[in-house]
Amino acid sequence: MRIGNNVKIQNNVSVYDNVTLEDDVFCGPSMVFTNVYNPRSAVSRKDEYRDTVVMRGATLGANCTIICGSRIGQHAFIGAGAVVNRDVKPFALMVGVPARHIGWMSAQGEQVELPLEGEGSWICSTTGDHYQLKGDQLSHSLGSR
Repeated sequence: MRIGNNVKIQNNVSVYDNVTLEDDVFCGPSMVFTNVYNPRSAVSRKDEYRDTVVMRGATLGANCTIICGSRIGQHAFIGAGAVVNRDVKPFALMVGVPARHIGWMSAQGEQVELPLEGEGSWICSTTGDHYQLKGDQLSHSLGSR
């Protein structure tokens, strides 16, 4: 387990071995990490723990579940109650069971007004940061403010 700087872990959250929380991650109340993919009470699988990495600035909403072995991209936003069972792209907004990609979020926590795929750009009115969509990847560069 590794917990970075300025991580906020709310009530009723357990952080297990093999979970890495980079700087500025938010873990909402009662959200859950798993550490074994196919647990059985009578079978010891401590040697089968899968690494879970939550990258810088990501938000994990209340009561969401992160299945072990997942990598959550920087500044991704997992909605309350979602179940993440695969890797999440940076800046992706994920909701539902299983979690599905429905949009993009800025580093500031504002919804980015761009489609899930294609070409386009967006500037955050709060920070002046620039977001560029190419294909199905969103990149970020700091603004001048």
